[in-house]
Amino acid sequence: MKNRKGVTLVELLIVVMILGALAAIALPRITKSAGNAREQACKTNLSLINSAIEMYYVDEGGYPATLNLVTGNLDYFPDGPPTCPLGGSYSLSTTGNYRAVCDH
Repeated sequence: MKNRKGVTLVELLIVVMILGALAAIALPRITKSAGNAREQACKTNLSLINSAIEMYYVDEGGYPATLNLVTGNLDYFPDGPPTCPLGGSYSLSTTGNYRAVCDH
């Protein structure tokens, strides 16, 4: 027999199939993790906005008439208003208690 160098087409095909199977397992988990991270970031933004609403209440003696009074204030959000990573928008709910909600 000859001394063989390199890989055969069958060996290469097996490696490609194994990599494809691993990718099929990993991709759904990665996309689910990314979605969970965006949802958690939205919840964190809501928590920050609600904290700023409470700070506004302490500073001004009342709740804001619009959410823009809080999110547009550079004292509360020096880097600008937070945006929803899920594509929604934040608004001020005045039913019950004043708090920010997201419509995603």
